[in-house]
Amino acid sequence: MIIPLTEAAADTCGGKAGTLGALLRAGLPVPDGFVVSYAAYLAAVRDLDLGRFAGEPDDDLAAARQAIAARPLDATVIDALGRALDELGDPPVAVRSSAANEDTGQASAAGQHESFLAVRGVSEVAEAVRACWASLLSPRAIAYRGASGRDDQPSADLVMAVIVQRHLDAEVSGVMFTPAGPDNATEIEASWGLGPSVVGGTVTPDAYRVAEDGTLTRTIADKRTRLDRRGAQLVVRDVPTGGRRRPAIDDATATQLAELGKQIATVLGGPQDIEWAIVGGRTWVLQARPITAALPRRPLPSGASAVPAATLTGTPGSHGSVTGPARIVRGPGDFARVHPGDILVCPFTDPAWTPLLRIAAGVVTETGGVLSHAAIVAREHAIPAVLGIANATRRLHDDTLITVDGTAGTVTAAEATDA
Repeated sequence: MIIPLTEAAADTCGGKAGTLGALLRAGLPVPDGFVVSYAAYLAAVRDLDLGRFAGEPDDDLAAARQAIAARPLDATVIDALGRALDELGDPPVAVRSSAANEDTGQASAAGQHESFLAVRGVSEVAEAVRACWASLLSPRAIAYRGASGRDDQPSADLVMAVIVQRHLDAEVSGVMFTPAGPDNATEIEASWGLGPSVVGGTVTPDAYRVAEDGTLTRTIADKRTRLDRRGAQLVVRDVPTGGRRRPAIDDATATQLAELGKQIATVLGGPQDIEWAIVGGRTWVLQARPITAALPRRPLPSGASAVPAATLTGTPGSHGSVTGPARIVRGPGDFARVHPGDILVCPFTDPAWTPLLRIAAGVVTETGGVLSHAAIVAREHAIPAVLGIANATRRLHDDTLITVDGTAGTVTAAEATDA
């Protein structure tokens, strides 16, 4: 039930683990680890009828999640888990989901299941494994499957393997999209510290574009915070003023990343969405999956053309244009205020906000990049999104009619301020 990551295959370990196994076998730089396979999950939940919970009320879903999370791992699995951790040297590890129908060409399920960093010891790893399993029935995962046309997914397909890999204390992390065609470029986003800051959209990252001919352009962002490991804890720290607008990677590193992306796309047979990290000057691949929805084309410079005073400009996140009432959402306490057709205006969108994307007409965020999980899910759901508009939650107001152009990266409001 425990499979070395080098031997992982999609049919027993899920698409995410299977892809990492393929990259390892191709000699690419993936942190070593192992997989708790589908078989362990199925053994743990064999007497639970999980399929019936897919459309049940929240209370029933919570009970189902609690039942899964409380399931003890078989003694033989615990023993094998301990041996596998010992073979790694018992370091801090990352524990990550690898569910069926996750990281496919049809649906990424980006950020919809749980992942844990800086986990150490058999008991903590076992607890994290069970939490990953339970996240199959989280509200956001169910909402995502519903919006993707998978709400009637058979219970036999609701299975999850779990990846356990050596944790990397990244100095710089980011995401890269390899070119989808001959006229496209490699798109890279990078920021300080661990990757959740970039994929979770809590920081606006530096953006690099590497064209096929090697031409490189970059936009350096104001990277105000970073996530790092401190012992067994993850801590968010302020980036010193001198480092906020310093490039997270230099041009040579961006070019090297683009070359690595080409190798990965060749091994996997198509354009890829890749998470990466740099530790001690060495680049590591943390994840790769097919690109499920095209990026908006960045608008060409507009010269001296005038921009209306009530127009705010950010990063194009998801194609399309929509008009609707702004709804300021600063956290889960505001979720009940969101109505169908509202446009979310928020600091950033955590994956837990996925259910809102089923009813919202558009999304505006204060931070985040075009390669973040929220932007990916917005593109999959065909919801226009504009990212990285500083102080948007203060400059826009509830019920103001706004037009979000996710292709141009603009938000035009009947009422806006320069706060």
